[in-house]
Amino acid sequence: MMLAVLTLLFLLLSVRIGSLTLFQGEALTARGVRQWTREGVVAARRGQIQDRNGSALALSAGAYIVTANPQQVTDEAAFAAVMAPALGADQESMTARLQNKRLASVILKRQAPRETVDRIRLLRQDMPELLRGVSFEEDSRRFYPNGAFLSQVLGLTNVDSAGQSGLESWYETLLRGKAGSLKTEVDARSRLLPDGKTAYVAPENGCTLRLTVDETIQGIVEKAMRECIAVNHAKSVQCIVMDVNTGAILALCMKPDYDPNAPPRDDVEALTELMRITAVTDVYEPGSTFKMLTCAAALDCGAAALSDTFTCTGSITVDGDRIRCWKNSHGHQDLTEALANSCNPVFVTLALRMGTDTFYKYLRSFGLGVKTGIDLPGESGGILINSRYVKNVDLARIGFGQSVAVTPLQLITAACAVVNGGRLMKPYIVQEVLDENGSVIDRTQPKVAATPIHEETSAVMRKLLENVVENGGGKNAAVSGYRIGGKTGTAQVYKDGRVVSNVHIGSFLGFAPIDQPRFAVLVTVNEAQVPVDYGSTTAAPFAGQIMEQVLSYLGVATQTPGATQAPKVTVPDVVGMTVAEARKALSDQQLLYETDGESQQVSAQAPAAGAEMSAGGKVMLYTYEGTPLEAVDLLTVPDVRGLSMVEAGRAIRARGFEMAVSGSGLAARQEPAAGAYARLGDTVRVTFELPQGTE
Repeated sequence: MMLAVLTLLFLLLSVRIGSLTLFQGEALTARGVRQWTREGVVAARRGQIQDRNGSALALSAGAYIVTANPQQVTDEAAFAAVMAPALGADQESMTARLQNKRLASVILKRQAPRETVDRIRLLRQDMPELLRGVSFEEDSRRFYPNGAFLSQVLGLTNVDSAGQSGLESWYETLLRGKAGSLKTEVDARSRLLPDGKTAYVAPENGCTLRLTVDETIQGIVEKAMRECIAVNHAKSVQCIVMDVNTGAILALCMKPDYDPNAPPRDDVEALTELMRITAVTDVYEPGSTFKMLTCAAALDCGAAALSDTFTCTGSITVDGDRIRCWKNSHGHQDLTEALANSCNPVFVTLALRMGTDTFYKYLRSFGLGVKTGIDLPGESGGILINSRYVKNVDLARIGFGQSVAVTPLQLITAACAVVNGGRLMKPYIVQEVLDENGSVIDRTQPKVAATPIHEETSAVMRKLLENVVENGGGKNAAVSGYRIGGKTGTAQVYKDGRVVSNVHIGSFLGFAPIDQPRFAVLVTVNEAQVPVDYGSTTAAPFAGQIMEQVLSYLGVATQTPGATQAPKVTVPDVVGMTVAEARKALSDQQLLYETDGESQQVSAQAPAAGAEMSAGGKVMLYTYEGTPLEAVDLLTVPDVRGLSMVEAGRAIRARGFEMAVSGSGLAARQEPAAGAYARLGDTVRVTFELPQGTE
């Protein structure tokens, strides 16, 4: 009986051993390893982001993870009373976490700087028993040396050093690297064994991105845009500087912005809005800057010639719709004068001459309606009406920059093709990718995406655009001693599907030097709260300021025949003076001026006092007074022709207008015309007629 019992026990023991070794052996071994070892993460150093010359724009600074072993903390309240103030943490929360004795480690602080860790080490020396459960692991934190500088483009990272926006997110895989590990043997109380083994796996540090952005040019743009948004009381401003011949982004600035070292994380909605790269993501009707594309297309296909003459009477009618010019009448003019005058009817005529098929062929070749493919997140492709649904009145409006929406990046990319010989270049912002040893592992090569116009057409357009700056609306962007070209624009603002009167998007798109362009500048000023908010007054002066300083930085010699490099002078403070007093003060410094003509008292100036300019440069004087103008909502008048009286009334009232009726039958004529803009509550007069053959 005893033998039988022992045999049975032996068999049961054998089965148990077999189960443990054959079926549970792997899991139990792993469990044992976890019990007698302690594994920590060795963070990889995130790669730098540098400007084109190797200057660091984003880098990873050394930091630490401060941890504590709850099993070694005997007095949680006293421990937290010492550690919480040193770490800037909540004392009650720390006490609660330390009371969980089942954990071998809890994190007290992420991304703690070295100074904090050094203080804690001194505290641990003074109170070894109380703080014996404290330990440190390597960590890193992202640091942006220039603060709010190229902030939306660079983006930011979270506490785990993972990219959240901008380049930090777009190139996350390359920047983050691969974390390493450190595994050590410990006893049952998680204490390191004096003779225990250690396994160390080194991290693989992230790659470095070297951008096309030039830190000096970006600095010039940042300063100009700070002045621009302040002087114009604008909702926002944007500026892109692009290499005309390669598509490389030399500077990209949007304000308002934020400091990625201290982002407003407590306001998620505000941070989300500030992080957007609006020059790439947001679309708008470009207005008159678009006319350079229409003009280039018309010249290239033969629909227009420099010798053509036009007559502007202040408006033009297309399919019954009256399209107004911004001026009462430009009279007789040739194509050169029409571009300088920015005459809407002329560009309506050019668009209609080309027709939908031809004009759209050029628009698509200029890259409109599709994404440029730049290496930045969130890019929009703009809005281009499908050619199958384009009416003559739509085509007419597209000709002068309405009924089409582009991003600022799309517009400057297309405009560069107008002046660089006809090559549409794919824009890019990362020039090279380097490994942790500094060796180049990838380099971006300039790419021609299309050739929308011929080189001869491009040469003609350069002369036309130079004339716009010399004799047209771009005068405020002129730079003394240099030949530059460009075009101003004033675009409509839509809110809730309505055009808002007296608030616009002013812009200027310029190139320098015009004979052999090296760079292009686009400045957009959104909803400037000043009485004169045209692109010629809100954007052009700052674009000129940027071009002057960039030309000087690039070492471009003066272009005017016989001219020498003008000496630098300091802009005086003329705010508060009368225009006459300001004129004398500027004249004493060999500076010219331009005024918005609102009054005789200077209320703001651009550039600001203290800035350096070349002698002969122009200072913009703003003389508006009082509070910003109140916006007035404008609505598009619907097309009711061909509708019955009931249907027409319903359509007009649904848009917010009143209807005045004459005649009977079907709607034949209306005033204002379809597509025109009128105030909410205005009356639309509709004439009804019976169809032919009826009584």
